[in-house]
Amino acid sequence: MKIGIYGQVVKEEDKELLQTFFQKLEEKEITLYVCDIYIKELYKVLGYKNSNFFSFTKKKGLPKDTQLLFTFGGDGTILSAITFIKDSNIPIVGVNTGRLGFLATLQKTEILKELPRILDGQCSISERSLLEVRSPAHKAPSYAINEAAVMRKETTSMITVDTFVNNVFLNTFWADGLIISTPTGSTGYSLSCGGPIIYPKADIFVITPVSPHNLNVRPLILKDDVKIRLKIHSRSEKYSLSLDSRYNTLDVEDEIEIRKADFKIKIVKYKNYSYFKNLREKLNWGIDSRN
Repeated sequence: MKIGIYGQVVKEEDKELLQTFFQKLEEKEITLYVCDIYIKELYKVLGYKNSNFFSFTKKKGLPKDTQLLFTFGGDGTILSAITFIKDSNIPIVGVNTGRLGFLATLQKTEILKELPRILDGQCSISERSLLEVRSPAHKAPSYAINEAAVMRKETTSMITVDTFVNNVFLNTFWADGLIISTPTGSTGYSLSCGGPIIYPKADIFVITPVSPHNLNVRPLILKDDVKIRLKIHSRSEKYSLSLDSRYNTLDVEDEIEIRKADFKIKIVKYKNYSYFKNLREKLNWGIDSRN
């Protein structure tokens, strides 16, 4: 069995957990592929040498027959890991050593208990849709599981975003920016800008303006089989394109096109996981004593 391990930072407080985790995998004679960046972190905190694992990089990638990818961190770590696995169809097990954890739902206090069931395949899979983003500035398409957002850059003035759906003009948004979000990303940046919470299995996108000039402009929900085209006007010659946690600078002449990717990302759900329970806990619903 081949398993990938990805992370960005190793905390001193997680030292004992990680030592036990790797020990249990080694006892099962599992072949481990660890991201080269994470190997360096493990060596600093745990004293593990590079020879303990096979390494993988964004360029090299994981073997096609890798069965699981464990990520240690928060949701941002999973977002970064997706750029490594792309359409490889490798399920992700998100171990939450961070704070929020809408995607990294397996708490670090639970991983050792749930590990045997996960390795035996006694878990379910949640498939999440992605955005495919194309622009003249990039030869290959880019992908985002949360959102694609265009934002003003090098100016305090609003930008103007001409928006087309299937090449039919929708609206011109005067705002600080515009977010195109998946259901997965609906609890992120879009939510903070007044967007709705969307159930992960819903086949929709949401367009959410960021601080719009016209107060009658509200988030718009669309079926996810549409093609969205954005043309930016700004007092600056540049604007920002954010894909999850990755930022790009584009020229205002560069239009971008957004559609649903033709593959999905698989997130492992541990036993007894409940999306609604996770939602309540992360958003602190029901903490009023009257509930």
